[in-house]
Amino acid sequence: MSHSKVDLKHEREKEPWDSQRGVGEKETGWIQKELLDLKHNGMGGEKGIRQKEQLDLKHDVEGQDSDKKSRGTTTEISCVNFLIMSGDGKLHCYNRSCGQTFDPASNTEKSCLHHPGLPKFHDAYKIWSCCNKKTTDFTEFLNIKGCTYSYHSNVKPPEPEKPAVKEMNQEVSCPKPLEQRVVLPRPDANDPLGHLPAIVGASLKPMLEKMQKEITLVPDIVNDSVIQLNTPCQNKGCHEVYKGEYSNTETCLYHSGVPVFHEGMKYWSCCVKRTTDFNSFLEQVGCTTGQHKWHKDKNVENKVKCRYDWHQTGNSVIISVYSKCPLPDLSNIESNAVKLHIHITFGKDKEVFEDEIILFGIIDPSGSNVTYLGSKVEIKLKKAEAVAWKDLRLKEDIMNSNSVST
Repeated sequence: MSHSKVDLKHEREKEPWDSQRGVGEKETGWIQKELLDLKHNGMGGEKGIRQKEQLDLKHDVEGQDSDKKSRGTTTEISCVNFLIMSGDGKLHCYNRSCGQTFDPASNTEKSCLHHPGLPKFHDAYKIWSCCNKKTTDFTEFLNIKGCTYSYHSNVKPPEPEKPAVKEMNQEVSCPKPLEQRVVLPRPDANDPLGHLPAIVGASLKPMLEKMQKEITLVPDIVNDSVIQLNTPCQNKGCHEVYKGEYSNTETCLYHSGVPVFHEGMKYWSCCVKRTTDFNSFLEQVGCTTGQHKWHKDKNVENKVKCRYDWHQTGNSVIISVYSKCPLPDLSNIESNAVKLHIHITFGKDKEVFEDEIILFGIIDPSGSNVTYLGSKVEIKLKKAEAVAWKDLRLKEDIMNSNSVST
């Protein structure tokens, strides 16, 4: 038996503290090996104790001591520490950052300078919770002197309690498969049209009342048999005015077609004389001969083009036709499930905007309505399906449309 083993056995017989921990021959051999390794590596004395304490502290901070919680392992480590520090009859102080050995007989309340708090690591800083001394270097952190005086203690401080891991019994639900939407069959565009209910807005009512008063105050004294002097000819392109009975015998030169404006060019569809200047276009001499017409045709509507736009919500499509002072009594908005017919009369001159739209989607006419306002007519169409429309019209209808839209 070697000398170191005899000393170890002697220590076990002399100190009942070891026997109470049940250190057997197997544990003794392991302890002996640890002691020899420490001695061989130069870890004897206070320097070795200090290095050992730093290793223990680093070991605790990094959380690598959690795997040695079994009773046997804890007993072996305690025995090794005890025997290492008992080489000169002194005990090792386990207070954090103390790193000294002490004689229990001379241990006072001012003997140990240590940190009673715990080490914390936050944003690259190493901090003692008791005094808020911090550094970014780990070695400097280990060498920070304590902030509190107390008795030395050979009892290792208890490990901080770790928060219990809560087992969450979370039910994992799979997403429901998407239900395939049933596409409604598209009705026939030639189905009968129905009149949409109309509402007169507050902004239009005073305008209609004012217009009615003006019509009442100015009686209609125009007699078709009497032509006022300087009455202009109503034929397009004719610039003559009525000067007397002999004006009826003059030949009228006018344009039988309609004005066309395309890519900067202005011309009449009947004679195709093109120009870029608007005044020159107005002064073009007519290409058709006939008689002057001094009165407007009563049965011919003064049709114009109006600007309109549209937007949609989840359940509705709203069309706004910009026509100042619309006349509800002379207007009519009709529709079936896929076609909309617009006839709006507006203003003192009773101009008429008319359009027919083959709708992109399907609507419910019973839930649709029209609102006449002071500056526009708002047509609200209820969708039969809560789907987004890519456009107001079908593509075929867009190509054939003569309306001006924005």
